[in-house]
Amino acid sequence: MEEILASIKRVIAEDGRAAAARPARGSRPVEAPRPSPPEEDVLELSDPVTEGDGLVSDDAAAASRQSLAALSALKERSETAPAGDGPLEGVVRDMLKPILKEWLDRNLPEIVEELVTREIARIVGKSF
Repeated sequence: MEEILASIKRVIAEDGRAAAARPARGSRPVEAPRPSPPEEDVLELSDPVTEGDGLVSDDAAAASRQSLAALSALKERSETAPAGDGPLEGVVRDMLKPILKEWLDRNLPEIVEELVTREIARIVGKSF
């Protein structure tokens, strides 16, 4: 905690010095010497993990590899398929087909009749 506070105080002090070193308007900037950055502690990992020291069991690792391979294969398949033809789009399309067919069967004849009547009226110049 003390190190963090000391680091914050150091940054504030450096900012104060930088503000004081800024030239006034119209004057030439004076190059102030830059303080060298403080040396930081570096964590070095000198004890590598070996195969026998795994964090998961062999069964869990194999199951994970299999799941990731399936996901990768699915991604590769979706990249080669045309855009908008993924698994979700296919499910939605299959769900919407019967709904759309029913709506078109019920409404399309009336829509076409109304549009044809309007077009004939426009061409002839009379309203029906």
